[in-house]
Amino acid sequence: MRRSSTFARQVLLVRVGRRDDDLRTTDLALPEHRYADRQRRRYGLDRLSRPPIDATRAEIEAVMPISPALPMVHTDEATAGSIPLLPGERTVARRMKFGVVNACTLASLMLGMLAIFLAMQGEVRLAALCLIACVVFDGLDGALARRLGVASPFGAQMDSLADMCSFGLAAPVVVYASLAGSVSTAAAAVACALVAACAAIRLARFNVSPKDGRFFCGVPTTMAAAVLAVTVAIGLPVPGPVLVAGVALLAFAMVSSFPYAKLARLVKMPPWLWLAPVIGALVDVRLTFALIVVGYLVSGPVLWLRQRRTA
Repeated sequence: MRRSSTFARQVLLVRVGRRDDDLRTTDLALPEHRYADRQRRRYGLDRLSRPPIDATRAEIEAVMPISPALPMVHTDEATAGSIPLLPGERTVARRMKFGVVNACTLASLMLGMLAIFLAMQGEVRLAALCLIACVVFDGLDGALARRLGVASPFGAQMDSLADMCSFGLAAPVVVYASLAGSVSTAAAAVACALVAACAAIRLARFNVSPKDGRFFCGVPTTMAAAVLAVTVAIGLPVPGPVLVAGVALLAFAMVSSFPYAKLARLVKMPPWLWLAPVIGALVDVRLTFALIVVGYLVSGPVLWLRQRRTA
């Protein structure tokens, strides 16, 4: 009985010691620290030398990782100023080049505003010419940025905002002014609103999508605005309802997934292929322009079907 009582007391001491130790053990303890004093914990002798619970908790909190939800402590370099608009070397020459590129973007934006003002005053063809100038400056700023080596994320975002103002808003306003009197106001408003909405979707998708060096995913906003501007400028002899349907079709083509060839690929075509548009322009500019636009719009679905068959 005496031996059994001693054995029961030893078992009780072992279980109590292990339970208390498990409550204080964390993942921060190393294996060698866990088993170094096994003999002391076996008989419950380490209870006399345990640190206070508050001290152990303070040690744990001192080495615990900080939660990402807590506000980050910024360094002096981060709080000194914002992210530079022009990454890379900050020289006067590069800043001047950067300013020239952004001046072209702002010129496109201002010409789009001028086109809206002219359309409101009834100068529809002059407003369409301003839109064509917007297209020129929009292509010029990107070419200059790449050539001068000052391309930046700021320039890309600014270009998208200017495109939305010039091609997503100014172009529909000019088209709406040109349709006045030929179709109902509601039909013209719906078609032009589709152009604005699809232009916004197209630009947002372009900013977040991976770039393809060969094809556009959908008709570019710049090209759609150029088509609308040239249509108004040359006075394409098309009935009003047909023109409204064409505007709506062009809007949906901007947000489609059909691949459309970029201008760089079109320029590299054999020279003899350019003879047909040139000769057609000498005969009838309006008919030639209409055929070119229709052929380009049809090329997207054709390339899409070809890719699906070869895949």
